[in-house]
Amino acid sequence: MHTPQQPPRDAVPWYREVGGARWKAFFAAWLGYVLDGFDFVLITLVLTEIGAEFGLDTVRAAGLVSGAFITRWLGGAVLGAVGDRFGRRAAMVASIALYAGATFACGFAWDYTSLFTARLLIGMGMAGEYGASATYVLESWPARFRGRASGFLISGFSLGSVAAAECYKWVVPALGWRWMFYLGLLPLAVALWVRRSLPETAEWRAAVGERAAGPDPFRPLFATPLRAAVNSVVAAVATAALFGVFTPVGAGAVPELAAGGGLALVALAVQLGGARGWVLYLSLSATVFVAFLYSWPLQALLPTYLKTELHYDAGQVTDVLYFAGFGTMAGCWLAGFAGDRFGARRAYVYTLLASLVFVFPVFAVGDHPVLLGVLLFVLQGLSFGVSGLLPRYLGGHFPTAGRGAGLGFTYNVGALGGAVAPVLGARLAEGRSLGGALAGLTFAGTLLVVVLVGCDVPGRLHRLRNPDAPRDHLAGEPGAAAARPGTAGPGAAEGAAPGAAPPFG
Repeated sequence: MHTPQQPPRDAVPWYREVGGARWKAFFAAWLGYVLDGFDFVLITLVLTEIGAEFGLDTVRAAGLVSGAFITRWLGGAVLGAVGDRFGRRAAMVASIALYAGATFACGFAWDYTSLFTARLLIGMGMAGEYGASATYVLESWPARFRGRASGFLISGFSLGSVAAAECYKWVVPALGWRWMFYLGLLPLAVALWVRRSLPETAEWRAAVGERAAGPDPFRPLFATPLRAAVNSVVAAVATAALFGVFTPVGAGAVPELAAGGGLALVALAVQLGGARGWVLYLSLSATVFVAFLYSWPLQALLPTYLKTELHYDAGQVTDVLYFAGFGTMAGCWLAGFAGDRFGARRAYVYTLLASLVFVFPVFAVGDHPVLLGVLLFVLQGLSFGVSGLLPRYLGGHFPTAGRGAGLGFTYNVGALGGAVAPVLGARLAEGRSLGGALAGLTFAGTLLVVVLVGCDVPGRLHRLRNPDAPRDHLAGEPGAAAARPGTAGPGAAEGAAPGAAPPFG
């Protein structure tokens, strides 16, 4: 008797092989990124209005963008550890509640300091959102599709930024800048409702969830009462120093505060990474720092450039931001497919090299909105869109049991480059045009990222200390059971076997 055979895996379209349960998990995380993009981009759109009301110059106003980056390292570490210990889903819900509530609070700010404080809370929540959602989706999807899972996920941020630009055009002229922040709370109920019904990833359950006690990524920091006390002081010093660097509180002592904050973060990274992983923690953080340094001057100050140097009105700014936002979305999708086809690192490097062709033309076209929009579409697609591979690139360096904390800490310490970028861009523009400063920073930073990622500097340094370390923990865990397409719950196809891998191996 003839027995029907299952169709070959390659005969099943990839989107069906992912399966309904994994798509549901993806949509929930993607929605969080849409809200993340909406809430974050709000501040860049209304910087000029806030500056006018509070009497701020461009440099000090740009510090409000930086505020959300100052506490990202703390939010990424804490909420990443929550995800490792209690599950990815719990960390996702906590993160979105924190940043949505803080965005709403921005609308009630009465001066620069109160607004800056709310931005600190937004940064903590967004850091947790990035790490928790990225690990949730990456652990849910089949290994061979994790590049496009990463790219598709990050594209949600761009859609959120486009939605914010559309709201800006209608809301600010009629109601004022505060109503933009009030809107940031509206989608919270939808996101929480979607996330409440999600299962935990099978990969996390297999590696962590069945233990009597989940992993504690902060254990090295609090192993003894003395170490706990010292590291509490170190964390406080890092936060206070960064606050001083990006606010008038630290005026006159910025170099000293920056050095002190940096040393404090290095001390924490060395302890969290341990003897086998501290080099990886530091090198990945440095790579992400430079990645933010090339991408965020343009992201944060593009609306300011359009309004102050090209004298665009609100409608024209929105039109140009449409091109930039949809270009980034298209770039994230392209990066996802390219990452699966050529490998995350190779796709990252070649796409960034192509982007260099368009950096200076963007700032040379002058007052030609359509041409500027087209060039920005391509530049953002190639330059910022490729950051869709960052979760995949970073997550592959960490095993399941420590992925949430590792990705959350290294990404969000590196994200301090996003705090430096807009202020640095504004400072450089004091002696030249803002467009010229943004072009120079973008070009130089992109070249440096090409070297760091293309030469696999973090991976090579890590393998010097750990010769047997896997090159990619997300390429498919050994011993994982293959699930039939479309039938498994999130992560079933790629779940790690019980008995987790050591933190670094």
